[in-house]
Amino acid sequence: MFEATKVGRSVSKQDYKEQQEELRTQLLEVQRELRHTNIPVIVLVTGMEAAGKGEVINRLNEWLDTRGVQTFAFWNESDEERERPRYWRFWRAMPQRGEISILFGGWYQTPIEHRFRGHCSDAELDGELNRIVDFERMLVQDGALIIKFWFHMSEADQKARLKELSRDDRSRWKMLPEKSKFSEHYAAFEQVAERVILHTDRGIAPWYLIEAGDRRYRDLTVGKTLLHALRSRLAENHTDEANGTPTSPELPASESAQITLLDQLDLDLTLPREDYKSELKQLQAELNELAWTAYTQQRSTVLVFEGMDAGGKGGAIRRITQAVDARLYRSIPVAAPSDEEKAHHYLWRFWRHIPRAGLMTIYDRSWYGRVLVERVEGFATVAEWRRAYSEINRFEEQLVDSGIVLLKFWIHISQDEQLQRFKDREAVPYKRYKITDEDWRNREKWPQYNEAVNEMIVRTSTRHATWTLIEGNDKLYARIKVLRTVCDTLNEALKGSVKPTAGYLPCGDKRIELLGSTGKPLISAAP
Repeated sequence: MFEATKVGRSVSKQDYKEQQEELRTQLLEVQRELRHTNIPVIVLVTGMEAAGKGEVINRLNEWLDTRGVQTFAFWNESDEERERPRYWRFWRAMPQRGEISILFGGWYQTPIEHRFRGHCSDAELDGELNRIVDFERMLVQDGALIIKFWFHMSEADQKARLKELSRDDRSRWKMLPEKSKFSEHYAAFEQVAERVILHTDRGIAPWYLIEAGDRRYRDLTVGKTLLHALRSRLAENHTDEANGTPTSPELPASESAQITLLDQLDLDLTLPREDYKSELKQLQAELNELAWTAYTQQRSTVLVFEGMDAGGKGGAIRRITQAVDARLYRSIPVAAPSDEEKAHHYLWRFWRHIPRAGLMTIYDRSWYGRVLVERVEGFATVAEWRRAYSEINRFEEQLVDSGIVLLKFWIHISQDEQLQRFKDREAVPYKRYKITDEDWRNREKWPQYNEAVNEMIVRTSTRHATWTLIEGNDKLYARIKVLRTVCDTLNEALKGSVKPTAGYLPCGDKRIELLGSTGKPLISAAP
């Protein structure tokens, strides 16, 4: 498949000079237009070693307005990145809508190098590539434009370029260990690259194969391809705005759908106050020890709390934070997204707070807002919240695969109990801030929220991330059930040997990253 990248295309200095000026002008024009859209642009730059990927990135930063461009290189992982799921580092590099991120290697670099060096099998590589396809599809469905460049060259050209780079102290190649492997095993690397490209070349995010033997041809081809991709996407955006974005129709609800899992909860369950006090003291002491053990074993914990307004989420969270050393946890209250958060994929703001190894993050409301409040209040289209179930499941699977202990709680109360708590809040001065006009309005949509919650639980309670339903009419009972569930789960997770964190597993005397399991390539025309 790489024959078309070895034909020896070239561009003269004079032609390059003439074309570069016009190309740069057009790129700046289309970039200015991009700023006024909701389109984030992700440019992935990868390919053969010594093909000039760094040179191309520098050229793009020269041609474009750098105020709307950020460049990220994913070379050695920092301690922060190693202690989190692998995709955490990529989510941090996601551009805001209307801006461009250029990713050096991106999420392809590590899988390719690991397979080339024999650190994983073809089956493990394919598993990671499936995850990449899902990841890219999710970004595109959210409105992103992904442009993927693969730079290729003949074996003879690569050898000549590597010899040239060996004299450049700033080249990445010179800083890499085992440098000779790239030239000695050209065919093996090309075979891995072909497998990766064929597996991940999809219509929503196609590969552009760039012949990199001649620098001037390479740079112009990349610039023209980028310009064409941006113009095409902007034209589609104008069409969508003119016609209106279609949404999927709501499915009719049957009578049986009105009976939900929540209706099966026994909300009359109570716990005497004396029993509550003794159990609270015992469970909080146990949780304190478990939190320190998790820190020692470098096992992260993520707790998710959801529930109806006034359901008791805050009270349950306080009983947890009272037990855990403040240095070991962060509590994240989730409200309406900020302007910065709105400018990214909805999962972006939650990836930001994934804890480092050994620490705990508590989400007071979470990513489930997409299928709850955004669904019911119409802040998300039907298509957006329907596809969110699979996006959330894949997100949580990555957390668990990386070694994170994930617990999800839905604290449920009856409509009558909620009304009483609302009235109590209005009567107590220091609690009045908790009750708003929006809370009263939400009560009118209780049936819609009930239906949304039931579907959420059914579709996102998976083997790796089950929901724990909490009977919440009695606050004392609910708090103890939450604490007991957290303690029991951590006790089970911390037994025996230490599980891997951040997708790593000891392999001899090395640390090898585990690869998670979970149309036709485009070749740019000559300029």
